[in-house]
Amino acid sequence: MGVVCVLQYPVPENKSGQQSVDLLQRLIEDLGATRTGTFCVDCETYQSTQTNPQRLVHVLHNTEQPASCFAVLDTGTGLVADILYDHLMLKLKGFYTARKNNRVECKGQRYVYGDFIIKVGSVNIGQNMSFKGILVELEYGPCVVPVDCWNLMKELLQGFMGNHAENLSIYLKGKMEQVYAPLDTMQQYLEHFNNFRKVSSGTVSR
Repeated sequence: MGVVCVLQYPVPENKSGQQSVDLLQRLIEDLGATRTGTFCVDCETYQSTQTNPQRLVHVLHNTEQPASCFAVLDTGTGLVADILYDHLMLKLKGFYTARKNNRVECKGQRYVYGDFIIKVGSVNIGQNMSFKGILVELEYGPCVVPVDCWNLMKELLQGFMGNHAENLSIYLKGKMEQVYAPLDTMQQYLEHFNNFRKVSSGTVSR
C-alpha cells in the first residue's frame, strides 16, 4: 500500500446521509473512477476490569487486510497481529470486556482512479448501527511518505470534497514526514470513530 488519508465529509443540513453519499459517489464516478466493490472498517473497544483507571484496547479490522487484526491502546501504542487476535481477546474476558453499544463500522463503495483508491463510507455506531456520518479514504499507491504526495492527493480530493479536503486528521499531521504503514490508516479511522462516539454519547473513548 501507499499513503492513505481519511477525512470526514460533513453532511449538509438539507441532505440526508444517503443523499450525501450518493452525491459524493456521483462526483467520483464523473471523474472517471471505476467502482471495484465494497469495503468495511470496524472497531470494537474493550475496557479493563481490574485496573483503576480503566484502560482501553481498540480492536480494528479492515477488508483491505483480511488476514490482519489491529489493536490500539488508549496510550496510542499500536499492534498488528493475525486475525486470531480476536480469539485472544475472548480468552482475556476476565481482564477485558467489550463496551456495550460501542461498536463502530464504516462501510461503503470502493473506487480505483489511476494510481488512486477512493472509498466513501457511512459510519454507523451501536447495537442498532445508527448512521453518524461519512468518511472518505484516499490512497495514493506510488508513494510511502505523506509529505511527498499530499499536494497531489489534496488536488484530487478538492475535485469532489471542496474545502473539506483540508481537514487532515491530527494523527496524520504528525506523520507527514515518516514512512507510512497500514497501522497508520487504522489510527486515522480510530481518531474519527472516537470523534463520532463523542458526538453520539457526550464522552470520549480514547
